[in-house]
Amino acid sequence: MSMNKKPVLGRGLNALIPKTPHMEINIRDTSIGTDTGETGIIANVEIGKIHPNPFQPRTDFDPGALEELTRSIREKGIIQPITIRRAENGYQLISGERRLRAAQLARLKYIPAYIISIENDEEMLELALIENIQREYLNPIEVAAAYQRLIDDCRLTQDDIAQKVGKDRSTVTNFIRLLKLPLKIQDGLRKNKISMGHARALINLPSEKTQLRTYDKIVDAGLSVRKVEDIVRSAGKNSAKPAKSAGSGAAANLHSLEERLQQALGTKVKVHTKGNSKGEIVIEFYSLDDFDRLLDLFTDGKK
Repeated sequence: MSMNKKPVLGRGLNALIPKTPHMEINIRDTSIGTDTGETGIIANVEIGKIHPNPFQPRTDFDPGALEELTRSIREKGIIQPITIRRAENGYQLISGERRLRAAQLARLKYIPAYIISIENDEEMLELALIENIQREYLNPIEVAAAYQRLIDDCRLTQDDIAQKVGKDRSTVTNFIRLLKLPLKIQDGLRKNKISMGHARALINLPSEKTQLRTYDKIVDAGLSVRKVEDIVRSAGKNSAKPAKSAGSGAAANLHSLEERLQQALGTKVKVHTKGNSKGEIVIEFYSLDDFDRLLDLFTDGKK
């Protein structure tokens, strides 16, 4: 299987950091001038001319932390510049939204900004996502969504992403799998009601109904990750037993087999019988990377 992939751009966090040695920067520092039209410079830029980043992957901002940063900026100014690019009628933010929001709350008129050149929106998206991921500013669902956007919009593979953010491919895969959880559980992970460990265990439960029921137990009773893992193992053992049903015993056994396969493969599986002990197994995959993951499971990682 082959496909044309977009070449890896090779620009990550370093592209967003000034090449000059680190120094404390303050908006009251008169040595920082205004924009001269060059790129790769730090300049004081009028805040009112900076437009939001349309590719910002971060959606949750802690009001308390933002207020704390605002007080710090009022007292000491901006220590690290934001990163922007020139755009029509001003500038477009690349990274530093918390600092920009706090500066606005502090009623500042100017902010120090590192001005770089970005060739296209696709590269802008990649830099915005990777910068937030590498700085660990995002919650697990935001990270998962960022990885998925890099796959969908930038045509990167999971291997490409792992290399860019300095993670193992398995780590990238585990984050993306979180997006298969019910939205209620995803929201709980966003709001820190459950941990990443809880979520990874819940993924392995055989049905959405069971996942939601177990999630409610975690929140209400404060179940530990180990306890949830025990529940998952117990569910796996129960699904392995022939199900008793008032209807067709064969149909119940077939459903049990489907659940066991779904738990093992982490994706939807349907088993169809054709009589005479024959049939077929249909295994769904949702992207080429998901197909590669399944192939690794079947071949024990051997290509």
